[in-house]
Amino acid sequence: MRRQRKAKILATLGPASSTREQIAALFKAGADVFRLNFSHGSHEDHQKRYELIRAIEEENKRPIGILMDLQGPKLRVGTIAGGSVEVKTGGTFRFDLDGAQGDAKRAQLPHPEIFAAVQVGTNLLVDDGRLRLRVKNCGKDFAECDVLVGGKLSDRKGVNVPDVVLPLSPLTGKDREDLRFGLDLGVDWVAMSFVQRPEDVAELRKLIGGRAKVIAKLEKPAAIERLEEITDLSDAIMVARGDLGVEMPPEDVPAIQKRIVAACRKSGKPVVVATQMLESMVNSPAPTRAEASDVATAIYDGADAVMLSAETASGQYPVEAVSMMNRIIERVERDPAYRQILDARHPDPQPTGHDAISAAAAQVAHTLSVAAIVTYSTSGSTVLRVARERPEVPILALTASLSTSRALSLAWGAHCVQIPDLKRFSEMVETACSVALSQEMAKVGDRLVITAGVPFGTPGSTNILRVAWVEE
Repeated sequence: MRRQRKAKILATLGPASSTREQIAALFKAGADVFRLNFSHGSHEDHQKRYELIRAIEEENKRPIGILMDLQGPKLRVGTIAGGSVEVKTGGTFRFDLDGAQGDAKRAQLPHPEIFAAVQVGTNLLVDDGRLRLRVKNCGKDFAECDVLVGGKLSDRKGVNVPDVVLPLSPLTGKDREDLRFGLDLGVDWVAMSFVQRPEDVAELRKLIGGRAKVIAKLEKPAAIERLEEITDLSDAIMVARGDLGVEMPPEDVPAIQKRIVAACRKSGKPVVVATQMLESMVNSPAPTRAEASDVATAIYDGADAVMLSAETASGQYPVEAVSMMNRIIERVERDPAYRQILDARHPDPQPTGHDAISAAAAQVAHTLSVAAIVTYSTSGSTVLRVARERPEVPILALTASLSTSRALSLAWGAHCVQIPDLKRFSEMVETACSVALSQEMAKVGDRLVITAGVPFGTPGSTNILRVAWVEE
C-alpha cells in the first residue's frame, strides 16, 4: 500500500476510533502514524489500541508508526464556590496557595513554581486566554493582579504564563509512569509537552535510553527563543499551534510556524504541524475553505507531516477527515508551484559525506528522471538526509530494523520496507531492484539511484551512490 504523496498524516485515536474496523479504515484512508494521547484514556485503552494497530500492520505488511503524547504539567486554578464566578474587567484578583474555594476576588493556584517565577508585569492567561490578568504585586505564595479582560472563571480552568520560564520539569509523575508503560509496549515516538528549554529534551532522552524517538512539542514562547538548540536535541518537532496561539498573539503564529518548519528543514529533522487543521470536521463531513487552505499552507511550507486531533479521536467523521487531508496533500504536491517553492527554500548541504551523497542522489534523480531513490539504512539517518533534499521522486527506504522502518513512517517521501540484513553491495542492488518492482515504485527498464554505506550497519557511513537499471 504505497501512498501517492510525500507528506505524511498523523491521526489521533480516541472514542471515535477504537475498534479494529475504525483504525483499519483510517489507515486505508491515509493515516501513516497513529497518536495515542495520554492526556485521556487508561493504560488498558492505549494497550488495546496499540495491539490493534500492530495487527493491522501485520495484515497489510506495512510499517505503521505509533506516537505516544505525554500530557505534561497542567497548570490549573482550584475549585470555585458554586462552580463558577464572574471576574470583572478593570478590577483586581488574587491567586494564592490557600486551598479554600475561590470567589469573585481570589482563587487557589496550587503551583508554587508560578509564584516563584512571576514578577510585577507578568501576564497570566486563564481558560485559553479568555481571561487576562497582569501581576501588580506578588510574593512566594500569592500574586495580586489587575484584570485586563474579565469573564466567567470556572473550576479547574487552565492557566498559561507566557512571559517567563517556569522552574518546572515538563515530566510529571504521571508522565514518568506513562512513559514506562509506553516504552514497554513498544511505541516508536514519544512527544513531550511543555518544552521550555533544551534541558527538558535532554531529560526525556535520558529516560528513554534509545528505545524510541523524541518529538519536542513547541507550544511555549520560551521554546521558540531556543528553537535551534531544541531542534538539535530532538528527533522531530511538533508545531503545537493550540497553546502557541494562547501564549502569543494569534497573528504571530503563522510566522512562527514557517520559522519552525524552515529550521527543521535546515537540520533535516521531521516537523509536524498540528492543532485545529480540519476542526470543523469534528461535526461536519466537509471542512471550511480556510481549513483546507491551512493544511495546504503547511504542505507548501515543506512540513513532513500534518496531524488530526479531535477530528479523528472524537469527531463524527474521522475517516472523512483523513481522506480529506490526503486529498489536499495530493493536490498540493501536483501543483507546479509546490516544487518551485521547495526548490527556492532548499538548504545547502552540510559538509559531511552522507549529506554530499544525498544531495548528489537528488540531483542525479532529477537529471536522469529515475523512478526512485533507494536508501539502505540501519538507523534511518540516511533516509532523513535524502528527505531533507526534498527530491522529486519517491524515497524507497530499505532497512533490516523494524523499529527504524516504523519510525520512518513520519519522514517526508519515505516508503519503508523491512528486508533481511545484507552483507554485500551487490546484494543491495539486486534487492533494491526487486523491492522497487514488487512495491510498484518502478517497472522493468526504469533506473534507480541507490545509496548505501560500506561497511553495512554503520550509522552515518553513507559513501556509495549507484545508478542501476531495473531488470526482470
